[in-house]
Amino acid sequence: MKDLKGIKGKYYIAKLIDEGEHEHQDFKFAISDARKIARSLSAFANNDGGRLLVGVKDNGVIAGVRNEEDIYVIEQAAQMYCRPEQEINVTAFKCEGGHTVFRIEISRSKVRPVMVHETDGTWKAYYRVKDENIAAPQLMVRAWECAAKNEGTLLSLNDAERCLLELAAKGPVRLEEFMVSAHVSRGMAEDMVVRLHAMGVIDFSYDGSRFNLIAI
Repeated sequence: MKDLKGIKGKYYIAKLIDEGEHEHQDFKFAISDARKIARSLSAFANNDGGRLLVGVKDNGVIAGVRNEEDIYVIEQAAQMYCRPEQEINVTAFKCEGGHTVFRIEISRSKVRPVMVHETDGTWKAYYRVKDENIAAPQLMVRAWECAAKNEGTLLSLNDAERCLLELAAKGPVRLEEFMVSAHVSRGMAEDMVVRLHAMGVIDFSYDGSRFNLIAI
């Protein structure tokens, strides 16, 4: 991506910065590690999308992009370290003091999970919660994979599955609570969660320390 022309965006970028870092926005002072950026891309893509503002410090101060080669590192993160590869939309904005800020937009992935190739050779999925990138638990990854394969169709619900839906309808419920209420093993409980998520009736909710189950 050569000769990326900056457009005037002083007030637009200032408005975005005023929002602070949140579920759909992250500040990056500089880009040096493609894998770290891949984790942000994965987290946004596995949630509802988001944007990176490159050239902005964590405290919201505009420092400007120090090296236009940062774009190549971001592209490397999206293409080499994310599976499946992710498309990004890059726009350069000219801001106060002549500084340039890159807005990197990433959409919600049509196919989840979006995995990141870690330094130890493993693949891990991330999810954006507030201003953090959280490693997605294995059960959540399994549920996404099942939904992607359209394996969630059930002709009828058994008693345990109806129990889970009733519990989740009252509010977030932990997997262990469901296991006790329905008198099922962890393996059976996880299989039911995976199927019900693929059907679109159960989802995951993060409470600050763990992912719980909620009814949709």
